[in-house]
Amino acid sequence: MNKILIVEARFYEDIAEQLGAGAVKIIEDAGMVFDRIEVPGVFEVPAAVIKAWNYGGYDGVVTLGCVIRGETDHYDHICREVSRSLMDLSVNNGIPHGFGILTCENHDQALVRANVVDRNIGGRAAIACLRMLDMDKEFS
Repeated sequence: MNKILIVEARFYEDIAEQLGAGAVKIIEDAGMVFDRIEVPGVFEVPAAVIKAWNYGGYDGVVTLGCVIRGETDHYDHICREVSRSLMDLSVNNGIPHGFGILTCENHDQALVRANVVDRNIGGRAAIACLRMLDMDKEFS
């Protein structure tokens, strides 16, 4: 049975709850098991992914979180570097990965994207991870 790791940045608790709920439903509906790891913010997500992946026992990873634009360029640095780090981890380590980190202009925008009855980005990230797992099976 496949085991999925969900890494959640919890800086925005309300958004994280929706993202997590969406991902969990998809994974459970697929009959898979999962672990959830919480990290303080999006910056910590790549480090948590590689530590857990190196520990072993996971077949895929779903990353969840949110960055909301503020008054400084901090937003740009975090979005770019975290996205690049996660892409590098996925490609260089062959990690089936579903990317569910929101990059939004404001909190309202993030809520719409996270909400399980609207955009359900957490669910979509889980679907992407499952699809990548299927690809692993197709090429092995």
